[in-house]
Amino acid sequence: MRSFARLAAALTAAAVASPAFAQTEIQWWHAMTGGNNEVVVKLAEEFNASQRDYKIVPTYKGSYPDTMNAGIAAFRAGNAPHILQVFEVGTATMMAAKGAVKPVFELMKDAGEPFDPKSYLPAITGYYSTAKGDMLSMPFNSSSMVMWINKDALKKAGLNGDQPPKTWPEVFDAAKKLKAAGYNTCGFSTAWTTWANIEQLSAWHNLPLSTKANGLDGFDTVLSFNGPLQVKHLQNLVELQKDKTFDYSGRTNAGEGRFTSGECPLFLTSSGFYGNVKGNAKFDWAAVPMPYYPDVQGAPQNSIIGGASLWVMGGKSAAEYKGVAKFFAFLSDTDRQAKLHQESGYLPITRAAYDKTKASGFYDKNPSLQTALIELTNKEPTENSRGLRLGNMVQLRDVWAEEIESALVGQKSPKEALDSAVSRGNQMLRQFERSVSR
Repeated sequence: MRSFARLAAALTAAAVASPAFAQTEIQWWHAMTGGNNEVVVKLAEEFNASQRDYKIVPTYKGSYPDTMNAGIAAFRAGNAPHILQVFEVGTATMMAAKGAVKPVFELMKDAGEPFDPKSYLPAITGYYSTAKGDMLSMPFNSSSMVMWINKDALKKAGLNGDQPPKTWPEVFDAAKKLKAAGYNTCGFSTAWTTWANIEQLSAWHNLPLSTKANGLDGFDTVLSFNGPLQVKHLQNLVELQKDKTFDYSGRTNAGEGRFTSGECPLFLTSSGFYGNVKGNAKFDWAAVPMPYYPDVQGAPQNSIIGGASLWVMGGKSAAEYKGVAKFFAFLSDTDRQAKLHQESGYLPITRAAYDKTKASGFYDKNPSLQTALIELTNKEPTENSRGLRLGNMVQLRDVWAEEIESALVGQKSPKEALDSAVSRGNQMLRQFERSVSR
């Protein structure tokens, strides 16, 4: 009798411990690989263990473009996930997919979950918000562009690694000295050439990328990054490319290994490169703010973010949306955001998580993890530095990069190249505008 009672008790306990029959499943499609995939899985497991009503089910769906396209196709087929991770340049495409998304500010309000948009870092949320400040998606893995420096190489060239170059003229001078010290194939370089030399360059100097607040205020935006500063910057790169003081490293981040191998001592790329540098660089290194042109009044302004956010797909039930809202509240928890930032290198999305990390003294030992945050919060964002929202952004970047490359090999002057990048890009923007106004 006693054994039967124990069995009954065990079965009851198992039923309580296994509430799958009562759980609402929340599908989360993402594009994270390697260690970043482990972060996603761990977050889902922690949330699932924290309550019994909902179960987050993360699924890897390929690259950023693949994941976004899969999500939109699934919505049209009537079987979209609840949460879709979309890279920042897909924001305009998601907004234009009529009925496909439920804005985060509406989600949280309808679900009755605590949500204060002012508690999030504006330089991050501005990218994913309307002009009124209404958040459309939940920031997740945010980063920005920084300059990675090889302190040992700087020392070899007679420079002080603890006082790295701050301005572009100083970078050019340091790169020449590095080249003379034996770094023959690359004094400095950049990954993501359009992000570095058009998008971030413009925002960092408070110059418009395009009209209508870089597209945040309307899809009828017109490109305008062919101004004097952008042309001067490309001209400098063209001149320095001739003797490899600057050396082009491609359209994406495929050339980042040139920094960790020691070939390029100064390298501009994402702050998300942190884990790679930490694991592979065999020299003393640091991440410092992007350089600026000192003759530009007010520079530097603030940087803009990269990375991705979480979009909530349309057509789900109130119960399902309640689960998504609870998960977003879980992600926004101060302790969790601080821990996620410190362990993964992602930027914290709330002010409280940033303040807590700073107060703990974490940045005293890990200053490179604060660099992107210092850039993003350097000044209050302006219409030129809140972010950008341009349709067909993946294709636009390819066109812009093609024109930069034509200047670097001498086929076009820097002015001709940027004029052409603007002209061709505007044609693509008008096509996108027509497609979303039908």
